[in-house]
Amino acid sequence: MVDVFGNYVIQKFFEFGTPEQKAALGRSLKGNVMNLALQMYGCRVIQKAMESIDESLQLEILKEMEGHVLKCVKDQNGNHVVQKVIEKVKPERLQFIINTFTKNGPDTITQLSMHPYGCRVIQRVLEHCSEEQKRPVLEALHANMSTLIVDQYGNYVVQHVIEHGSNQDRDRIVQEVAGNVLRYAQHKFASNVIEKCLTCAARPHKTLLIDEFCGTPNE
Repeated sequence: MVDVFGNYVIQKFFEFGTPEQKAALGRSLKGNVMNLALQMYGCRVIQKAMESIDESLQLEILKEMEGHVLKCVKDQNGNHVVQKVIEKVKPERLQFIINTFTKNGPDTITQLSMHPYGCRVIQRVLEHCSEEQKRPVLEALHANMSTLIVDQYGNYVVQHVIEHGSNQDRDRIVQEVAGNVLRYAQHKFASNVIEKCLTCAARPHKTLLIDEFCGTPNE
């Protein structure tokens, strides 16, 4: 499973094997989930397993990840496993991940949003988790929005809020950038957020931003 070539064979068994073969392979992961998740090739096996095994075996894998979520999220290999878990497991089974992110207030979510791997995981949360699960994450993001907008990774998370959040979330971001449109438009990372606002925001808010930009004299 951790071999440069062998991992592909295991993935194919998960993809094309019989239900019995998939179940047997899934059971063989027990006790080794974290070692595999953090390994360059093993993480691919775990991801393919999450796509192929039944819910009971998925839950066995999740049990081994409890207590190690942040380690996985910040790891160059493990983050892909957490993303796949969020994509493939029912939202109600993911609460332990949300709890890990929110138990210390907004700081953890802000830090992850500004992390090269963590930002990807936060984006998957915004795409796949329930509204009840997303709300504390969104509130943490709003609490530090001005910092995230200008961050090289955080700006991608803000764009995801604009795209996957509610109308209220989009409105709050527009209010955050209003008054600073020209400065943000000239910023390497924040300009991406302005572009996303102009694409996804309600028409009155688009007009507000455009009027502010065009109404700035001598620029």
